[in-house]
Amino acid sequence: MKLIKIFIITIFLFLFQKNVYSNIDVDAQYAIVQDFLSGKVLYEKEADESIYPASMTKIMTTIVVFDLLKKGETYLDEKIIVSEKAWRLSQSGYSSMFIMLNDQVTVEDLLKGIIIVSGNDACVALAEGLSGTEEDFVTLMNEKAEEIGLTNTNFANTSGINDPDNYSTVRDIATMSKYLIKNYPEFYEYYKETTFTWDRTGGDPITQGNRNPLLYKNIGVDGIKTGFLTVEKYSLASTMKIGERRVIAVGSGFQTKSSRSRGSIKLLNYGIRRFDTIKVALKNEPVASLNVWLGKKNKVDVVVSEDIYFTVPKRKKNIIKAIIEYNGPIKAPIKKGEIIGKLNVYVLDELTKEIDLLSNEDIKRANVFSRLLKSINYLIWGDV
Repeated sequence: MKLIKIFIITIFLFLFQKNVYSNIDVDAQYAIVQDFLSGKVLYEKEADESIYPASMTKIMTTIVVFDLLKKGETYLDEKIIVSEKAWRLSQSGYSSMFIMLNDQVTVEDLLKGIIIVSGNDACVALAEGLSGTEEDFVTLMNEKAEEIGLTNTNFANTSGINDPDNYSTVRDIATMSKYLIKNYPEFYEYYKETTFTWDRTGGDPITQGNRNPLLYKNIGVDGIKTGFLTVEKYSLASTMKIGERRVIAVGSGFQTKSSRSRGSIKLLNYGIRRFDTIKVALKNEPVASLNVWLGKKNKVDVVVSEDIYFTVPKRKKNIIKAIIEYNGPIKAPIKKGEIIGKLNVYVLDELTKEIDLLSNEDIKRANVFSRLLKSINYLIWGDV
């Protein structure tokens, strides 16, 4: 067996100047821009400083509900009885869906009340209906935060209403937003709806528009969540999808609503226009076929266990290279999922990522007669 290297791709790109991450003129105190597919951070400003996430908290509230829906522990048509605590929030001047005391509201309507009109009353009603108390539901939120790697976040309520123990960072909110979009695509559709009509009991229907101002601009934005607290001013977690590319931007500490809109658009456009995202390999999609020695098949397809994307700046030509390395030919038997090589990705001739290559199939040894013939052939001709 010998070490074999296969050069599988050369991707010509346009790279930016040495100072890749130029400053962006936005009045947000904290900001981050991240590519969705590669996860690469394209711009950041005080991204790990603690902030009060305000209504961006509701992203995690809905993630927990989506988890329960996927597990079959609730369903969209399940009806929740509105408590006095939830009802009082609809009377206190906060963003509300305007639910009525003792009314029965479906999980789906409460989700829309949270996502589209940022209803604090809907948050409490849904939390109490699914967990018994808001406090128990918040425990689920914090458990989920730990699970998905939010390292500087703690939730103290479901709505983001003032509480010093309800804190996060724009980096964690970007991570949370990416998780939402990736893991619940069917439910994420709610985030792009621009209006919600609540056909309430005992009164005329109430129609409210989505609080996210970027949804109305026809620029590829399909989410996510606004926020406002007096101490933190205006915030927004937003995302833009153009073609196959998606970027996520989170800004907090905007001084006005208008600067929040302008600044968020600037952050999103920066991520889309200044960078390219390149697909190197997709999870469970064959990358190559490698030679097999003494097997019932002469080739084995190899795959990677995760999607591999790279995001690089534009404007100066350079090369990404992906090279397969393995000791070959690979001796049978081979089990599906067995590590049989490496995919090494180089950026600017520097090894940037090393990924295991896995067999995509079981390959049994050939019978004794076939193995004998192949061995003789190899001794005579050196051909496997």
